[in-house]
Amino acid sequence: MISAEQNEFLTRTGPRTPMGDLFRRYWIPALLASELPEPDCAPVRVSLLSEKLIAFRDTSGRVGLMNELCPHRGVSLWFGRNEENGLRCPYHGWKYDVNGNCVEVPSEREDFCKRVQVKSYPVEERAGVIWTYMGPPELRPELPSFEWMELPASHVYLSKRWQESNYLQALEGGIDSSHVSFLHSGDLGRDPLHKGTAGSKYALSTKTEFDVMDSAGGLLIGARRPAEEGQYYWRLSQWMMPWYTLIPPYKGNALNGHAWVPMDDENCMAWTMTFHPTRPLTDEERALMDAGHGVHPILVPDGSFRPVANRDNDYLMDREAQKAKVVYSGIKGIAIQDSSLQESMGPIADRTNEHLVSTDKAIVMARAKLRKSALEVQEGGTAPGLDAAGQRVRSASFILPVDEPFRDTALEAQQVRIGEPFVAV
Repeated sequence: MISAEQNEFLTRTGPRTPMGDLFRRYWIPALLASELPEPDCAPVRVSLLSEKLIAFRDTSGRVGLMNELCPHRGVSLWFGRNEENGLRCPYHGWKYDVNGNCVEVPSEREDFCKRVQVKSYPVEERAGVIWTYMGPPELRPELPSFEWMELPASHVYLSKRWQESNYLQALEGGIDSSHVSFLHSGDLGRDPLHKGTAGSKYALSTKTEFDVMDSAGGLLIGARRPAEEGQYYWRLSQWMMPWYTLIPPYKGNALNGHAWVPMDDENCMAWTMTFHPTRPLTDEERALMDAGHGVHPILVPDGSFRPVANRDNDYLMDREAQKAKVVYSGIKGIAIQDSSLQESMGPIADRTNEHLVSTDKAIVMARAKLRKSALEVQEGGTAPGLDAAGQRVRSASFILPVDEPFRDTALEAQQVRIGEPFVAV
């Protein structure tokens, strides 16, 4: 367990908090590029790190991300008119460009605009994502170098979903490989994007032991289960600072990753990246993901990115399927199985009453690294994992003889070699 003070430290990410300051040192996935599909389209609300923002694509195709409220009278600019290279407040016609500069106040002299500025953040559009940097301008790093960002669009499938919980309990679920043997056990044998592999069979074993290594960008997490006699099945996960995870792959399938981005202290946006380094994703794979298979959800079609199965309808729990062991938890879909239990902990989990065990080693280490990193930034240090060495890694799965060291194989398997297949069974 951790203390109430430590829990507060790790879970609060708003302005002028230690974790908020840490997270603002990284480029943040703010929204899918497809949410702003064309010049002068409707603006989009964005919540990041307890800040309410508005995004829009102007007449020239440039993207702006700035404070949602007009500095005149505090009206939400979501209601604004996106026209002629600016967003105009409909209340009194004040107009702002993509950098937050006031460019027109119809009722005042032209020089009045120079006194007005909306807080804005720099953005970059890459790999189907609009990224933003919310930290000190002089410390802005290079854009991330994750493998999926370097691949053709045909090789990548992106989705995101609103999760009604603090980012940390979502992230901790992402690095907890032991729950796969229980919560997702039904899907490993039946989901069309997971079934039919040796790995999906071995992953059902509940006898899991961990070997966790510190890495340049976060943690390299090995989960060991019995395989055939004299052999171990290893699942190699990655956690990359500050909120990225890579899921161990199954042979023949694509790789999957997540990003757990805080919207505010009680909500996060769970991004999912499915990608294949050596081939385009097939039409069948894309159709299956569209239909909620694999680690992707089906969403309410209202632009909120809320899953159809959510807390208001008890995640469409099917007790009969649970009882018959058709679906282990009674809830369909890997993503919703995770969110249902993580949201059940409450908006912010109370970690003072936990009883952690050996399979929670990666969670303990991740909490310690997050806290240590935030304290170092508070003291003027550099946030870890900002360079390519900590980002260009892979997850993997493999079988080793029981007497063969895990770490040497893991360090080799995690290497990204452009155009070469990943290691999976």
